[in-house]
Amino acid sequence: MKVAIVGATGMVGTEIIAVLEAYNLPVDTYYFVASERSAGKPIQFKDETYTIIGLSDAVEKKPDIAIFSAGGATSFEWAPKFEAVGTTVIDNSSAFRMDEDKCLVVPEINADLLKSTDKIIANPNCSTIQLVMVLAPLHKKYGVKRVVVSTYQSISGSGMKAMRQLENEKNGVKGEMAYPYPIEGNCLPHCDSFTENGYTKEEMKLTNETKKIIDPSINVTATAVRVPVSGGHSEAVNIEFESDFDLADVRKILHEMQGVTLKDNIDTNTYPMPLYAKGKDDVFVGRIRRDESQANTLNLWIVADNLRKGAATNAVQIAAYLIDKKLVG
Repeated sequence: MKVAIVGATGMVGTEIIAVLEAYNLPVDTYYFVASERSAGKPIQFKDETYTIIGLSDAVEKKPDIAIFSAGGATSFEWAPKFEAVGTTVIDNSSAFRMDEDKCLVVPEINADLLKSTDKIIANPNCSTIQLVMVLAPLHKKYGVKRVVVSTYQSISGSGMKAMRQLENEKNGVKGEMAYPYPIEGNCLPHCDSFTENGYTKEEMKLTNETKKIIDPSINVTATAVRVPVSGGHSEAVNIEFESDFDLADVRKILHEMQGVTLKDNIDTNTYPMPLYAKGKDDVFVGRIRRDESQANTLNLWIVADNLRKGAATNAVQIAAYLIDKKLVG
């Protein structure tokens, strides 16, 4: 079993390597792949030193799985080249998510869709993953009709340039700006670029990807906001169901959902926070309460580490499923 990590030196690539070290998959050979300027440099993995290789060399190695985290342009160009040599690509970018011929996968929800013939598999957007992890089990019981989600997203979701801007501002250092406004002491209702309908791409990802993963009949509207937090996305979610619900039953359903941790006790100030979720693989949910302004409607609060379950962990879980079900190799 041979696995390549494409974009190994980037923010998500580094996290993928950390998750792989923890998961200990039955892999014989790893290839760490990056741009040509990084090729030849050393990289550490499980107390061993590997040499970074370029994309052309990686294709020649014909890995069984290639986990991509190098941006949409790289995925568009190189994923088909890996596919052509028999590699199964798990892609973290938005390149293939809404392609009708590509599976958009959160393993706890829809890994059973995967077949050996699926050679390019899309990893959903980070904010979508944590949302659908909570929506999916509730939809099975009550039927989700409409979702209103407001996100409070870590600046790490914008990459290293934004992270450096935040650190510079904290330390009073002038430097390169990832955003047209300060991040420190501010909230930016501007995640990704704006589209013709006035929503940002991030907001439309939440809408379109949720429909594709769970049910196209679910209506989703979103407002996505960057906040000066270094890691972890939070979401305030209002869910209207087709039928009424019992709060105790809702908590039981979420408690039993694989990959979800319930933190919901206001008597002890127990609720999800980015500070608690950092470095963890689960999605955390709390502040569960009935919307008293409308029938069959629930409010809750969801938090997850956007670099872990929102990206790296989900991709590695897909790889683990493919290997376990003998869909690769």
